Amino acid sequence: MRTALIAALLLASPAAAETIAIKAGRVITDAAKPALGPSTVIVTDGRITAILAASAAIPAGATIIDQSTRTLSPGLIDAHVHLTGDPGTPFWREAIDSPELSVAYGLKNARITARAGFTTVRDLGSARMAGFAVRDAINAGLFPGPRILASGPALAIVGGHGDVSGFSQPVNDALDQGNTCTGAAECAARVREASQRGADVIKFTATGGVLSQQGRGLDQHFSDEEMRAIVTTAHSLGLKVAAHAHGPRGIEAAARAGVDSVEHGSFTDEAGAKVLAASGGWLVPTLLPFRATAERLGSGTYTPVVEAKVRAILERRGKQIIAARKAGARIAFGTDAGVFEHGRNGEEAADMVEFGGMTPREVLISATTGAADLLGLSAEIGTLEPGKAADIIATDGDPTADVKQLAQVKWVMARGKVVE
Repeated sequence: MRTALIAALLLASPAAAETIAIKAGRVITDAAKPALGPSTVIVTDGRITAILAASAAIPAGATIIDQSTRTLSPGLIDAHVHLTGDPGTPFWREAIDSPELSVAYGLKNARITARAGFTTVRDLGSARMAGFAVRDAINAGLFPGPRILASGPALAIVGGHGDVSGFSQPVNDALDQGNTCTGAAECAARVREASQRGADVIKFTATGGVLSQQGRGLDQHFSDEEMRAIVTTAHSLGLKVAAHAHGPRGIEAAARAGVDSVEHGSFTDEAGAKVLAASGGWLVPTLLPFRATAERLGSGTYTPVVEAKVRAILERRGKQIIAARKAGARIAFGTDAGVFEHGRNGEEAADMVEFGGMTPREVLISATTGAADLLGLSAEIGTLEPGKAADIIATDGDPTADVKQLAQVKWVMARGKVVE
């Protein structure tokens, strides 16, 4: 009887706190500030509780992780990924592969992404419920992966980028995701439906896109009135809005509608950049697909209509960053992973320096405090400080001096768990 009572008390008692002490050679607590020297980061139950000098006593019973030859930085944030797809998949597989299979791809790619140092991502386009399923499985601790904010399928005009196309009409209809809208009232309804399904963010395709089978150009698709309806409805529900936009007038219209971020922004010009800056919006430039799509040209991966759009856009790499920064618009790190292989996300950083004229420190800011601000998660992530989630990466070198370190992450902790 006594044994049963003790067992019951033990089961009823809260589990003992798990404390981890991470020894580091340097610690970048905030990408905009000088790094600390040798230090020990204390993590308890998934949160940073202290950052101590290396000489300070370590709490009794703490598990020690030795990264004393490396630099610790805040976990990286990718504000634009597509976890549930892999690059080079023929478009017609959309008519064959099930949404359940895309969840399996998403869980596989989530782990690869986290292992590459990206502890938070924004998934901006998936089959209707697939992205939410991946997010929820990781949140439940069933699988390793990053923190995910998911949009579900992007809102699109009928026949535009984001709508199903390239098949006979009966097949198009069968694959419809219920994400298209015409007119302000219907677009507002689609936002509300996405919110009902569990979207963390609303994405819409303000312009045509490169990899879809539609050939209706790369500039504005939604009307100004439709864009305003999407944005005002989303904001009334507490949801931020990401606008896929390539063409200059579509970028300008989306910024004027008040979107929180313009994704890609390939043909950003002075007028569009000024409106984006004045509205307080962010540019998420996604440069790495320029390289990835160029690698596949002529290989048979793309249909002729897609190849034509790829060739039209290749010369624009980095020009959107230059235009946005000149106007004073803010830059957040995002890659469009899924267009290229997941896990290569960190390679975006070198392209932002080479083609966009940013410094390594500015790139790290865009991938930490900048992206955290865009996502509305600054209280939780973006810096290493007591009270915040223990999202931490380790690199052999200093990423504020050598941007290629962001593509060579050696160790990752996501929400207090080491990602293997």
